[in-house]
Amino acid sequence: MDVAVIGAGQAGLAAAYWLQRRGLSFAVFDAAAGPGGAWQYRSPSLSVSALHRIFDLPGLPFSPPASGTAADVVSSYFRSYEAAFSLPVVRPAVVRSVSRLANGRFDVAGLSARFVLNATGTWSAPYVPFVAGLADFAGTSRHYAAYRGPSAFTDQRVLVVGGGASAIHLLAELPSSYWVTRREPVFHEGEFSEEYGRAVVARVAARVEAGLPPRSVVSVTGLGWTALTRRAAERGALDRHPMFDRLVPGGAVWGSHFEPFDAIIWATGFRAALTHLAPLHLREPGGGIRMAGTRVVREPNLHLIGYGPSASTVGANRAGRAAVAQLAP
Repeated sequence: MDVAVIGAGQAGLAAAYWLQRRGLSFAVFDAAAGPGGAWQYRSPSLSVSALHRIFDLPGLPFSPPASGTAADVVSSYFRSYEAAFSLPVVRPAVVRSVSRLANGRFDVAGLSARFVLNATGTWSAPYVPFVAGLADFAGTSRHYAAYRGPSAFTDQRVLVVGGGASAIHLLAELPSSYWVTRREPVFHEGEFSEEYGRAVVARVAARVEAGLPPRSVVSVTGLGWTALTRRAAERGALDRHPMFDRLVPGGAVWGSHFEPFDAIIWATGFRAALTHLAPLHLREPGGGIRMAGTRVVREPNLHLIGYGPSASTVGANRAGRAAVAQLAP
C-alpha cells in the first residue's frame, strides 16, 4: 500500500479522509474492537454536555445530542464517519512494531507501506509519577484512565493528584476529595482566542522541533472555566493543596502533617504511545522526537499526527490534512 495509518481516533480518521480524496492506497490499523478511539474508554459518568468542544471531522459535522455519555456519543459519531466514507479500517489490529525494510519501505503488521501516519494518541500510555511511599499505600490506587465514576468511591476520602482537565472531572463528581498538584493551577478567564491558541501551539511546536518531549496541554494553556470546572467550584472542591512529601499506608504526609485517605486517583496525564516505533530509533538526546511540522526529521516518510502541537481535536484535524498534503506523489 501507499500509506499505513496507525490509530483510528480523531487524527487517524481525519488523515484517512484526505488520503481517500487523494486516491492513495491505504489502510487504517486500529487496536480497539470498535470505533471511538480513546473516547470509548472514558468514564460513563462523563456526559457529552460537559465536554470541551469536539471539532467536526472533515466532511461530516458533529451534532451531539443534549444528553448521553461522551463515550457513547463520540463513538457513535466515529462509527458513522467510518461508514459514511467507507474507510478501510482494520480492527482489532495491534501494531506492535514498525521497522524499515531493505527496499526503504516500512513493515507495518507484516505489510509494506511507503509512508506511515502514526495517530496512536496517548490513552494507552497512562503516566503515574514516582513518589515516595507509593508501594506502601494500603488503599485503592488507580490512574484516571481506569476511573469509571464516583460509585466505586462511596464513603471514601479520595486524594486527587494532578492539575489538568481529568482532575477537574474527578473534583466535579467525587463525594469527598482532596486535591494536590505540583504547581499552582492557572485558570484561564474567558474564551481561548485564536491568537492565544496560535501562541500556545507555537510554544509546544518549539519543543518538538528541538527534539524535546512535548509538555502537557494544560501546562501551556491553563484550565478553562468549563461546565465541569464550574460544578467543582460550586461543590467547593477547587481548594488546591501542594504536593505531599510521601505516602504512608493510611494516607499522605506533608512534613509532620498527616491526612488520611482511602483511595488515590492519579490524574497525572499520559505519554505519547510510541513504543511500537522503537525499532526506528527516533529519540533525540533530549528524550523527544525532533519534528518538522508533522514529519519526523530522522524518518521523513513517517508523520506523527495528534502529537505535540496537534494533540487536540482541532489540532488533530489540521495535522491529518497537513501530513497527507506533504506525501510525495
